[in-house]
Amino acid sequence: MKDRTIYITKFDLERLEELLSVAAEFSYRDRGDLEKLEEELHKGNVVDSKEVPPNVVTMNSRVRLLDVDKNQSMVYTLVFPKDADLNAGKLSVLSPIGTAIFGYSVGDVIEWRVPKGIRRIKIEEVLYQPEAAGDYHL
Repeated sequence: MKDRTIYITKFDLERLEELLSVAAEFSYRDRGDLEKLEEELHKGNVVDSKEVPPNVVTMNSRVRLLDVDKNQSMVYTLVFPKDADLNAGKLSVLSPIGTAIFGYSVGDVIEWRVPKGIRRIKIEEVLYQPEAAGDYHL
């Protein structure tokens, strides 16, 4: 996978760091999902909510994804773990796909290892991004 610029709003960063801080109280170092999110946060280019490009996946963004290998399209809203509900299309930022797409942009193809090999997901479209809609506190 080619390295891409990851954008994270200051608001999302603060909330995700708080999530990691609370998780640290419960020994999250044994949880790969939280460790992966922490790695992604360190790679990100932190910007003000009004400066994030509108094609970037931020928290509470609704996105159309393409499973490149299966040629299957799917639509999810990226949410915090407490709001996750796959039946309602709400994907936790701590899920493998959620962490993988967070901060990336339309056109990016994200690869990650799963038990059966490598998965490739392309971000096809950001259908709704809170910051682009002026909803800076979602």
